[in-house]
Order: sequence, then structure tokens, then C-alpha cells
Amino acid sequence: MVPRLHRLTGIRVFFLPVRTRLPLKFGAETLTAVTCLRVAMTVLDEEGRTAEGWGETPLSVQWVWPSSLPYHRRHEALLHFSQELATAWMQFAIQGHALETGYDFQEQVLPQALDKFNAQGFAQPPGAASQGSPEQPESMPWLAALVCNSAFDIALHDAFGNLAGCPVYKTYSADFLKRDLAAFLEPAKDSPVRFSEHFPAEYLTPKPPNRLIAWHLVGGLDPLDPAELSGAQPSDGHPVLLEDWIQRDGLKCLKVKLRGNDSEWDYQRMVKVGRLGFPKGVEWLSADFNCTVQKTEYVEEVIDRLRLENRGVYDRLLYVEQPFPYDLEKYQIPVQNISARKPLFLDESAHDWRMIRLGKELGWTGVALKTCKTQTGAILSACWARAHGMSLMVQDLTNPMLAQIPHLLLAANVGTIMGVETNSMQFYPDASAPEASVHPGLYQRRQGMVDLSSISGSGFGYRVNEVTRILPEPALTLQI
Repeated sequence: MVPRLHRLTGIRVFFLPVRTRLPLKFGAETLTAVTCLRVAMTVLDEEGRTAEGWGETPLSVQWVWPSSLPYHRRHEALLHFSQELATAWMQFAIQGHALETGYDFQEQVLPQALDKFNAQGFAQPPGAASQGSPEQPESMPWLAALVCNSAFDIALHDAFGNLAGCPVYKTYSADFLKRDLAAFLEPAKDSPVRFSEHFPAEYLTPKPPNRLIAWHLVGGLDPLDPAELSGAQPSDGHPVLLEDWIQRDGLKCLKVKLRGNDSEWDYQRMVKVGRLGFPKGVEWLSADFNCTVQKTEYVEEVIDRLRLENRGVYDRLLYVEQPFPYDLEKYQIPVQNISARKPLFLDESAHDWRMIRLGKELGWTGVALKTCKTQTGAILSACWARAHGMSLMVQDLTNPMLAQIPHLLLAANVGTIMGVETNSMQFYPDASAPEASVHPGLYQRRQGMVDLSSISGSGFGYRVNEVTRILPEPALTLQI
């Protein structure tokens, strides 16, 4: 019998702190610690059956909320908002499939929840209220709200799969969904695409691979040669230098973090990474300009210089990741001159299919999907992009523990141009030790790949009952 969600009967919210072994630079900020939001959600279907689902995402403050506001205030805001979302979910009248319910919540509830939260002035500058400061409280961005919501949304998809007794990706068909894609998506203007009577399964890979090529992140602070070592790097049995990572993990693909405001440094960084990696078996590079670029000419000049002066690096530059600021509606920059040179992928701006549609109008050619923007949003974005001929990648938010599993499954099932970015083993490898004892191939890269063959069973195939992780007391427990 095909399940139909009826209501939530319980939610538990956990906050799991993780520290990095090496700093990771995001734009103008550096990440040294992160809190992972883990959610357990119990659902009841129309036949009275219950199931539990799990979802997790890192609340990566620097990525979701770039700001001069102190880190601790943004971090506290994310924790508080996550707990408010738990209450909103418990009060929401869920029905149907997880995709249908996740879409309805994101359209009907999440915007209002964010507006209400921001109206409370939680992120007000310290002392502003007592001093009668005219300075306005800083609003939490929509991207931050999506990331907080993603753990609940992922848990709902997992619970639905567990109710159905099958993997999550087997439920995205007409056999399980009452609404077709036309209920969620609109085609581009003047496009022949039609979503009526079509379902997500038609845009997914019919036989997803068990192994994926793994992209390694070369951070802006990562040392490339021994002369750059300060002596403060960890001695924990894991590599530090890029050469050692390549040798140990058999890496074939490197994503290079750039500055976006220093073209000479960016050019030299690409050249140096290429010269170091290519003789050791690296085949592809991507360039991530960190959303700090203001003009297209900056990116064009770096690419053109590579083409003229270092053809080997240019030829192996597979794609360029979002160079420009997050707010695509505010910064509607035509990018056809860049995408004529190399494929150009939306990332931070790709909140949903509507932003992807705007990106396509501006000349972007691909989309980097992330489960941290919700499983629902990732699936619908993948369908819209595929239907309109856009290429796909799946990018990491340095996902440890359970967060790694839906992340890798998304890449396997949507069909990317080249594997998946996965870098939690670089920055906090020991954080996932309990999960790695059940899924060793998900938390290490060997021969340049990750191995998904241990994923099995219903939902996301976490096998949580076999994972011996001791969780802290829930930060919040709600139940009917």
C-alpha cells in the first residue's frame, strides 16, 4: 500500500558540535568549528502506521550568513530559528508525499517563519536597543533559513521512505506522488518544456552508480608545499599537504578556492595547483571564486590568461563555480561572456528553481545542487535544470556524519558532469567515526572515489540502528 502522510507525532532536535582540524576559508571569514543540526521526525500515515526519519546538516554560519555581525550572534540565531522551525513543523498539517509536504511547508510556512523571526530583532547589534540606536537589526538571510529547514525536510523524506519500505529515490514516481511536476515548477519563458504529467523519476538516473569520483577542496589557506608549513598543522595521521592527499586518496579532481579580489593570486594559485597535481594523476580542476567578484571582466581575464599562458590548466578547468554575490535578484549580472569560455555553475544563488530560471536567463549554464537547501528543493531544481538542458554538479557543505549520506545519494541519482565534491574527511575526519564503522566507503576516498555500496534498506539507507553514536540530550523534544 502506498503511504500518504497524515501528521507528525514527534520531533527531536539535536545540536552536535564539531571542530575542524584545519581552518576552512569562506569568503572573508574562516571556519574553525561548526554545529550540526540533527533532527529525528516521527510521522503517522493515513492507515495509522508510524515511522521515524532522520535528517542532518551543518549550520555553516560563514557560508549561509556572510556578515560583519559577530559569529556568535549569527550562530545563536541559527540555533534558535531551528528550534522555532520544529514547533512550526509540528503545527503544520502535513499530507501526501514528503516532496509534496516539503514543498508546501517551504512555500507556505518558511517565509512567514523567517519574517517573524527577523521581526523579533534577534540579530540586533549588541547594545543597540538599550542605547536607542537607530541601527536596524540584521535580518537572517533566506539561505540560512533553508539550511535550518533542510534537516527537517531530509528527515521527512527519510521517514516517508521508511513508511513505504523502500529507498527514498524509488518514491519520486507517479506510483507514490499525487501531484505531477506542473504543481511545483513553471518552464522558462517561450520554452517548449512542459511539466504536466511528468514526475521527478523521469529526470533521475535509472541505475545510479555505487561509486563516484570525489572532488577534493583546495582551500585558500591550505599549504601546497613544505615551505608553507607553519608547524601549527595537526599531526593526527591525516595528510596536510596537497601532494600527500593526492597520493593517499588517489585524487583525480581538485576544486580550487580563490580570492575573487586578487587576480594575480588567483591565477598563480590555479597554475601552482595544476603543476603540482597533474604529474601525480590529477585530471580535472574547478575554480571557486568565493562569491567576491563584482565584474565579469575579472573572471574573463583569469580564464583568458590561463588559455594564453598555461594551456594545460585551462584545458583541464572543467567548470567555474559562482564568482558573484549571493543575491542573484539584486546582482543580475549577464554572464554569457564567461559561460562562452567555460561552463558556469550557480551555487549559493541557486536557492530554488525560480533562481535557476533567472540564472539561465542571465547566461549561467549549470547548477551546483546541495542537500542543505532541502532535499525537496534539490530534487525540484534538478528536474527544472535537466528539462532546460542545464548541467548538474553536487557540492559539499563539508558534510559529516549522517549528512554525508543524502549528499552522496543526490549526486548518484541526479547524474552530475563529474562525481561529487566531498571534503569532510579533510576538515573533520574523526567526527564521522561511528558512521564510518558501518559505511567505510562514504567517509574515505580511495582511488579517487567514494563507495556507496554500504547504503541499504529503506529511506536514505542510513542503517542508524547499527551506528553506535551516543547522542547528547535533545535540545528540544516535541510530541503529540
